[in-house]
Amino acid sequence: MGSLAITGEEMFQMSFEDFQKQTSLMTSCTLLWKELSDHFTSLEQDLKKKSEAIKEKIQSLDHTTKETLDVLTKREVTIEGNVEIALGKVEERKEAALIAFEKGGEEELDGNEGNLLVKLKSFCTKMDSGNFWKFVITRKKELDVLRVQIPLALSDCIDPAKFVLEAISEVFPVDKREVKSEKTNDLGWACVLLLESLIPVVADPVLGNSRPLVTPTMKERAKEIANVWKESLDQRGGIENVKTPDVHTFLQHLVTFGIVSKEDANLYRKLVLGSAWRKQMPKLAVSLGLGDKMADMIEELISKGQQVDAVHFTYEVGLVDKFPPVPLLKAYLKDSKKAATSIMEDPNNAGKAAHLAGRKEQSALRAVIKCIEEYKLEAEFPPEGLKKRLEQLEKAKVDKKKPVVVPANKRTRANNGGPMPPAKAGRLTNAAYVSSFPAAAPTFIRSPSHGPYPAGVPHYPYDRATAPAMYGNRSPPCVRDPYAYSPEESSPPMLNPSYPGPALNYPAYGGYGNGLPMYQQTYYR
Repeated sequence: MGSLAITGEEMFQMSFEDFQKQTSLMTSCTLLWKELSDHFTSLEQDLKKKSEAIKEKIQSLDHTTKETLDVLTKREVTIEGNVEIALGKVEERKEAALIAFEKGGEEELDGNEGNLLVKLKSFCTKMDSGNFWKFVITRKKELDVLRVQIPLALSDCIDPAKFVLEAISEVFPVDKREVKSEKTNDLGWACVLLLESLIPVVADPVLGNSRPLVTPTMKERAKEIANVWKESLDQRGGIENVKTPDVHTFLQHLVTFGIVSKEDANLYRKLVLGSAWRKQMPKLAVSLGLGDKMADMIEELISKGQQVDAVHFTYEVGLVDKFPPVPLLKAYLKDSKKAATSIMEDPNNAGKAAHLAGRKEQSALRAVIKCIEEYKLEAEFPPEGLKKRLEQLEKAKVDKKKPVVVPANKRTRANNGGPMPPAKAGRLTNAAYVSSFPAAAPTFIRSPSHGPYPAGVPHYPYDRATAPAMYGNRSPPCVRDPYAYSPEESSPPMLNPSYPGPALNYPAYGGYGNGLPMYQQTYYR
């Protein structure tokens, strides 16, 4: 019986252990099933998302393909009409050019020199690109007027694209001038002006600026010019050292003639970032096909401390939500303040540190205020405090320029012990005295003990407690007709009248001399 009980107990124990094993196995299978179920659910969701993305891309591709086909169809349909329009314009311009050549220079002689448009049209009609270029580069002060009138004048050219390329060929793609001057060294503004003015002239009547009506010959020539410029980059010091006007001209040349190359996108990106402070750069960047790279370019500008430039780029491509402008402008002001402080602490600029620091801060304030006004950010960033700070800096700069009052009796003459004029008083020579004041009869300043100033003497322009006088706080010599000098009357009290000093001889004042000795004048205006 005992053995049977033991056998039954053992059997029960074995059954229980087997049951636990089965339970553990079921738990493991359940967990494994759950993991597999979650995995397949995740795969299903990923496949669904990818399928939806593919569908969206297919729809977008279909839409783009349809638009492209519509544009191609429209181009094909409009080619014949555009050719007829172009031929008609060429015929009209040809007749106008023949008439102009027959008249010779009569039109220029009869026309008013102030009539800028007539002059410009005269050059364009005759395809005289050389004289047209010379005429334009001497009128930089009339830039706003030229922007309006040059496109009108270029419309009279038989081949506007050829005319512009020949006009700027003196300095682009390579500067061919033998003689340069500081005044005419930078002519990039004129090149950009002509290239910008050419855009509306060669624009397709139907498709607009997206298809410039440029002959294949001129387009190929424009490509060759662009290649020459790129090859000359090494001679200009590389991308990092090339001048901004040259960069602007090159990029505008590409956009105007529609010869942007996708292979050169990286080059365009570097050139744009190197000259990002130029106002036209954001628009040029979009026209160069850099729209999809703009976010990275904005981040690079911010990292370089060019937050104001970054704001202009954000507004151009509509990334204001991603790059809020107000924090960028505040960060720019903070950085400029730090830069100004570092300038003040630099021992190498001890002499002009305050001037450089003030100029740095003023420049930053003006840029931020202009940006706020341009993009209507007054509600988010009131500019009143910035304007007040700018006024304080400008006032401090003006105050530093005011003359300093010269202390009295600090300098004495070596020859007779008499008082010496202030250090910055005009030094007279045998040549005629050149004054910065308006020409007028000399007016002598009399001592307060001799009565008030003459009525003809205007007030001194600066608000000062005392004005610099030739004789410090001493009374100047009493001047009497006929310009006689009396030592007894004018000797300072501190001097001994019996001192046998030599007589003071003063040269004649600016042509007013009559042969008699005269005194050096100090007068106010």
